[in-house]
This record gives sequence, structure tokens and C-alpha cells, in this order.
Amino acid sequence: MTKENPLKILELQLQAEKIREKVVDMIFSSKSGHIGGSLSSVDINTALYFHIMNIDPENAMKEDRDRFILSKGHSVEALYAVLAARGFIRDSLLETYGQFNSVLEGHPTKNVPGVEHNSGALGHGLSVGVGMAIAAKMDNRSYRTYVLMGDGEQGEGSVYEAAMSASHYKLDNLIAIIDRNELQISGNTEEVMMLEPIRERWEAFGWEVYDVDGNNIGTLVDNFASLDFSNKKPKLIIAHTIKGCGISFMESLASWHHGVVNEKQYEEAISEINERIKNLRAKITEYEKR
Repeated sequence: MTKENPLKILELQLQAEKIREKVVDMIFSSKSGHIGGSLSSVDINTALYFHIMNIDPENAMKEDRDRFILSKGHSVEALYAVLAARGFIRDSLLETYGQFNSVLEGHPTKNVPGVEHNSGALGHGLSVGVGMAIAAKMDNRSYRTYVLMGDGEQGEGSVYEAAMSASHYKLDNLIAIIDRNELQISGNTEEVMMLEPIRERWEAFGWEVYDVDGNNIGTLVDNFASLDFSNKKPKLIIAHTIKGCGISFMESLASWHHGVVNEKQYEEAISEINERIKNLRAKITEYEKR
């Protein structure tokens, strides 16, 4: 049971479903994108941007803002959708995704308000996050740095060099998250490059490690809110998610890593999402009447 107000969790769930709808819209319209990993990470992004991180769309570059790096930059559709929902960019800008001369490219760039780092070269995000966290310590700043990685990129050696550095420098202001959907472009992660035991591996590097349901916003919010930022240990959240989460015919299928829906699939996907939106709105209305 979440410690957060149940109404707040319902509102976050509703926001996440609206973001899922935008992700499907963007990829259907542009005929390109990485839908599976975007959908698996929507709940993580929603929890961070709408409840956890210290950010201000009206002052996107304020000095003490929390930093977010999407290391798995190919899942950019979810980031663009959440930036629009949070007010960093115009909602109408999402309609230009994938078009010639659009600022919304297939990987995040700093040309987009709210994006901290050009990312997508897998394995690099955590290294940049370590640098940001060190800078905060050196400048006596209060901001925290969040880095969202894919589980497929855990095969990159630079991830573990960064992990060692974070522990060495006692970066308790650094939070790494693994979107652990167990699938990457070429199949199951354990068949491509065995990752387990992830928890024990990162604990051996000196990190504080948590296993959470990465598609449960209440659980995510509770976990992020309970982190100890004074224990001199960097934090790793292993967020166990479902590839293609929220679209029944996509879930847990590697083929939807970068699949593009046709018109029939688009209608089916939007119908599923809209049904959940309808139910969540009804629950919110009922709760508000109490």
C-alpha cells in the first residue's frame, strides 16, 4: 500500500496513460520510433517529473534544478511526451516528431527545453551523471541527478567504470534507474549478455540497490521518496517493467523494440488506453466525492 495520498497516485496514473497515448500518436504519425522501451519507462518518467524531481518549466535552467539524463536515448518518445505534459515544450510540438527540421529528433538533444544532455550512445549516460553529481558536491549545490538506463546497455563496460567512480566519490546525490524489461533489440537480455545477478553486482560496487515494480507508480513514488541522500552511497533502482507496457499485443515482445503500429493496431492501442483513462477519471471523481 502506497504511503502517498491515494488521490495523488490516481492522478499520476491518469497522467501516465495520457503520456502513453501521446507516445503511440507520435510513433504512428512519424512511422518511426522505439515504442516498446518508451512504454515500459512511462511510469518512471511520470513519477519523476510530476512528483519527485525539483524542476520548474518556467525556469528550466535554474541552478538547483534536479537533472535527468535519458541514457537509453532511443526511448525518447516517452521523454518528449512527459516534457510536453509538464510544460517544458508545447504539446503541438509533438506533432512534428520525426519531421524534417523538427527539433524533436530520434534521440534527445539539448535543443529541446528540459533536456540536459545529448544522449543515446548507450553506456555513456551514467558517466555524464557521475560528472554532474560530482559538480554538485564541488559547488555545494543541492540538486540530484537521475539517470535512466536500459537493461540492454548494461553490457557496456563504461557503465561499470562509472559505477566504480560513483561509489569512490560517495555520490549519494546520484540515482541510477535500470528499466529492467528483460528485452533488447536482439532478444532476451540474458541470452544476449547475461546480466544477473544485477543486485549483487551493483552492491559489490558499493551502491545502495532497490528492486521495485517499475510500472507501479505508487511503488515508484514511495521508493524515490524514501531514499537516504546523506549516507554517502549512490542509489540504483532496478525497475522491473514490461516492454510495451499498456498495449496488450505489444507486451513482452522484443519485436516491438522499434515496431511501428499500423492503422488497425493504432486504433486498438488507443482504445485500450482510453478505456483506462475513462476508468481512472471515474475513480478520481468517486474519490473526490468522499
